[in-house]
Amino acid sequence: MMKELKYCIFSAIALLLSLTGCIEDGITTSPSHQPRYSVDTLALGTLFTAEPTPTYSFKIFNPHDKALNISSIALRDDTDGCFRLNVDGIAGSRFSDVEIRSKDSIFVFVEATLPELGLDHPTLYERHLDINTNGVTSTVVITATGLDATRLRGRVLAADTRLDATRPYIIYDSLMVAEGATLTLEPGTKLHFHDGARLQVDGTLRSMGTPEATVEMTGDRWGTVVGRVDYEIMSGQWEGVYFTPTSRDNHLEYTSIRNTNWGVIVDSVPYADAAPSLYMLNCQLRNSKEYALLSSYSAIEALGCELADAAAGVVALQGGTARLVNCTVANYYLFSVLGGPAVQLYHVSPDEPAPDTDLPLLTATIDNCIIYGNGTDLSHGDLTGTDVTLRNCLLKSEGCDDDHFINCLWGLDPLYGTVRQDYHFDYRLYPESPAIGAADPDLIPAALTTDPYGYPRTPTNTLGAYAQPLPTN
Repeated sequence: MMKELKYCIFSAIALLLSLTGCIEDGITTSPSHQPRYSVDTLALGTLFTAEPTPTYSFKIFNPHDKALNISSIALRDDTDGCFRLNVDGIAGSRFSDVEIRSKDSIFVFVEATLPELGLDHPTLYERHLDINTNGVTSTVVITATGLDATRLRGRVLAADTRLDATRPYIIYDSLMVAEGATLTLEPGTKLHFHDGARLQVDGTLRSMGTPEATVEMTGDRWGTVVGRVDYEIMSGQWEGVYFTPTSRDNHLEYTSIRNTNWGVIVDSVPYADAAPSLYMLNCQLRNSKEYALLSSYSAIEALGCELADAAAGVVALQGGTARLVNCTVANYYLFSVLGGPAVQLYHVSPDEPAPDTDLPLLTATIDNCIIYGNGTDLSHGDLTGTDVTLRNCLLKSEGCDDDHFINCLWGLDPLYGTVRQDYHFDYRLYPESPAIGAADPDLIPAALTTDPYGYPRTPTNTLGAYAQPLPTN
């Protein structure tokens, strides 16, 4: 019995020795043995000053058969202490004797808080991270662009106000336009809304972008959420824009509203023939956890707009009036199952329930539009008995024309430039798209001479928001 026990012990020791003998514990000191890096320049992008940045990282690889000892890792020129490092789980500003085993790697994490300088233009920061191994120094360049911003916290605009493009604005809590007041956003104005913030319009909003200087309303996060998923395609970063029943005569041109919780809501805003509740020319409403656009008993006029990517459905129209001309309505929303068709129509006939029987039924014309994406396109396949008409539209549905669907293209793919699996969303069209040349120029209003990029709508006469096909390589 004792012999058997000794034999087992000696066998176990021999096995351990054989296993440990396979592990190379030696450290190479050859100057020719250097690490490899996942980047030579780590670009943090454009960042708001006076706020901590997201965490960025790169990897240092040891491709050799022996361990590497990195004698030092340090920022050469960060005299103002803007940048912070974490090497292999240890925070600091300077690191010594960092070992990387053979065929292994470590992470280097980088953060920054860039100083507020009171400038109206971006400031480029460049730092050099020196990494010395076996007497040879390699350098990873770290770059960041700091942008000073004007911060507004719970601001109520009780008088007429103009915001311009001098600096971006960060909105905390809310930005409210009081009843009777007008907020004018000049070309190039950028409003970045913090989590939970909203724009509430009790008065009037006039957002006057141009093709060269669009007005932007989006979240205040930069960089990527995880992997290749950029915050630019993430919904739910802020609440959205709410036009209340006391609002009047709202006018948006070349304006992009993105990454919201509930999109743009127009709630029982009074209207007259000469002044719709909300007029939009060559605008973009994209990426919402609910609808991109919800109009309830109001008057909507959307010309040349991209309305896209919303979980509940892209456009919901309940009663009131709506006019959509040369709009692209597309839904390739990423982050949940779609809640309904791209275009949803409510209270279109007396048989449908309404909050108040005196509220107006929906009257809508949809001309030269594209309605296509994942899920279904329209909530109503039969519009008999309604005052809703679609003319010269490309639809995902298979169907046929009647008194409410006139000269439509049925069941055709418009060939968007979107590649959903690559997180690339571009609703311009490839040159072979059936939507090119299919628009009726007589249905295009005089105000709609160009598309959101400033390209002329004729002679291409293309359905949807974008007149110029995607360039071909």
